[in-house]
Amino acid sequence: MGDGDGQDTLRAEQSADEIADSVVDAAREVFGDDLWERRLAELLAFLRRRITGAYEVDDFGFDVEFTERFLLNALRPLAEKWFRIDVRGAENIPSVGGALVVSNHSGTVPVDGLMTALVVHDHADRFLRMLGADLVFRLPFIGELARKGGATLASTEDAERLLSADELVGVWPEGYKGIGKPFSERYRLQRFGRGGFVSAALRTGVPIVPCSVVGAEEIFPLVGNITSLARLLRVPYIPVTPFFPWLGVLGMVPLPSKWLIEFGKPLRTDSYPAGSADDAMLVRNVTDQVRETIQQTLHSLLLYREGVFS
Repeated sequence: MGDGDGQDTLRAEQSADEIADSVVDAAREVFGDDLWERRLAELLAFLRRRITGAYEVDDFGFDVEFTERFLLNALRPLAEKWFRIDVRGAENIPSVGGALVVSNHSGTVPVDGLMTALVVHDHADRFLRMLGADLVFRLPFIGELARKGGATLASTEDAERLLSADELVGVWPEGYKGIGKPFSERYRLQRFGRGGFVSAALRTGVPIVPCSVVGAEEIFPLVGNITSLARLLRVPYIPVTPFFPWLGVLGMVPLPSKWLIEFGKPLRTDSYPAGSADDAMLVRNVTDQVRETIQQTLHSLLLYREGVFS
């Protein structure tokens, strides 16, 4: 190797050292002398655990460390700066033991579920184990991400297993009909299915916490549906909004609507007699009671909210 090559190598090494020093100086400036070193050490330790597989997941694939350090941290700026979520009634979320959070569903894509999981964690210090549709878990990358974030299939069996393990479980009974309803029907609750979530709560004796979300309806106003393409792709709908697909990727940016999320008083189920979960009439009555509570709260929140974007 000639002298020129050696000098080039030396200059490259010096440049790399200068860049590294600049990064260190910037980190010290932002975080302070001690904090940046601790943050770097935590990051390196996290990466080491990921590479070596020295981390734990539960039987459903839930990864606590990944959820706290990355997923929820990524969602928090969206909740705080974009949607500016106000939370009411967080004290109604049980601090311990199994409970079922039942919420309305809207927004064309299920952003409301993610935001609800975030505020539950930040305001009640608990993880919300979301029950999702089978389509979520068939999607590449999304399905694995959902599992790591604590979601599982929306089945009575999985719900009962989680509730019996004293987990806080979230369910959105409107399903696709909720998130895919036209903008003209916003904040009108769709049918709550057959009440499978109530049966799970009754069988495990856990309280039901009604949750009402205002704001998600406006993030992607649904004005149409490309039904032929939806059938071809075997998905519930292909949304048409004022901005999508006309603006391409930009049309997928959610509008910055003002959000309100309220958790209502828990409805106890442990006072019902044994076998109540198999009483179709009782299950239907409790389902209607939860649905009506959420619907009335939505009306109240809409009156409370000053404007769609303020």
